[in-house]
Order: sequence, then structure tokens, then C-alpha cells
Amino acid sequence: MTSLPWLDPDQLWFPPAKEALEDPDGLLALGGDLSTERLLLAYRNGIFPWFSDDQPILWWSPDPRCVLFPEEVHISRSLRRTLNQQRFTVTADRNFGRIIRLCANTRAEGTWITKDMITSYSELYRQGVAHSIEVWNQQGELAGGMYGLAIGRCFFGESMFSLETNASKVLMVHLANQLQHWGYRIIDCQVESPHLLTMGARSIPRGEFLSILKANVDQRPDQHDWEIHWHWQKPEV
Repeated sequence: MTSLPWLDPDQLWFPPAKEALEDPDGLLALGGDLSTERLLLAYRNGIFPWFSDDQPILWWSPDPRCVLFPEEVHISRSLRRTLNQQRFTVTADRNFGRIIRLCANTRAEGTWITKDMITSYSELYRQGVAHSIEVWNQQGELAGGMYGLAIGRCFFGESMFSLETNASKVLMVHLANQLQHWGYRIIDCQVESPHLLTMGARSIPRGEFLSILKANVDQRPDQHDWEIHWHWQKPEV
């Protein structure tokens, strides 16, 4: 494997994303720290951390990049039926700590959401950058959730979980439509998954993704708070 730069915690920088390896796809650098300043610099430049407890911090920028343009969210016929049933309510920032821990604890294949990651992203939440999205069933119980970062007109989805069928899909519909209403340009999904592809996500070249970031991370969205005001309108019978 080609030699990778080792980041000094005392120096805040990243190599250009275009220098990431092809194998493993997108691995760019090692080391550094998880300070909020470094995380913000990473996301603004199309880079994110992904590693496990027994590894150094690994920084990635894969090519291609999986994204969802908010206006392209796909609603299947079965999902439309679920939305019409109004089984779920979607909120934001009700319990960030619980959401990020459930994202870590509900993954059968293990998690990269280490204790240090939880600490750093919780601080980003306190700074108003990280956000949680919650899905509640009709009994008022948590049915699913997601957390991510909002920078300019870009939303960076980090992790999602679902405790009930279709809860995460309902979340994505509400989030995408709310972000579109606020003028967000893109939802970063990082890498492909069957679930995301069924929701309308697609992969684009990293260069195109970086161009979208450059044009939008410094743009103010059309929002005054972080609440999910958009609601599915059940069609008239």
C-alpha cells in the first residue's frame, strides 16, 4: 500500500482529497485527532473519519461518492402507503445523545462510533452543527433515528438505525423534503447501500461532489431553527 501521511494532532491540515488511495478506496490519511476544528475542516473538504477502536484514526474520501439530492428522494408505492397511514412522527434534536448511542449499539456488524467519536460529535451538537433526527411511533416510542452534520447548504449523514419497519425510510422522506425547503443542495451518504439506493441516492464522481461542497458549504440555508416542519399530506379520498 502506498505510504499515507500521518497527521500531527498539533497541526490542523489534510492532504487534498484527490490524493486518496484507490485501494482501499478513499483512504487518505491516518492519525490527527477528533477535535471539532479538525472534523469541521474534514467535512468541508469531503473527508470523514471511519475506524474502529483497535485502529488509528483513519480519514476517507471515496470516489465515487454516494449522495442524495433532496429533490430526488424516491417514494415507492409501499412507502407511500406507510406515509398515508401516518404511523410515524419525525422530529429533530430531541435527544441527540440517545440517537448517537443507538446508532452505535444497534449495528450487528459492529461500529466505528467509538466513545471518542460520541464525545466529539456531541460537542458539535452543542455547537449547533450536528443534529439528530428521530422517528416516533403512535405510542410515542422511538422507532428510528439518524445523526449528521449541517454545514452551509450541505447535510452530511453519519449513521442511521431503524427499530421498526420503514421507520428509517419515513425519516429520509421527511428530512429530504425539509432540507429541500430550506435550500440545502445535497445530502452526503458517503458510500452506497441498498437502502440508500432505493431512496434515490446515487454515486457521483468525487470531483463533482467536491465542487458542490465548495459552492455550498459557506452558503446560509433558509432556516431559523432546526425543526422538521415538513409533513406528509395524506391525499384526499
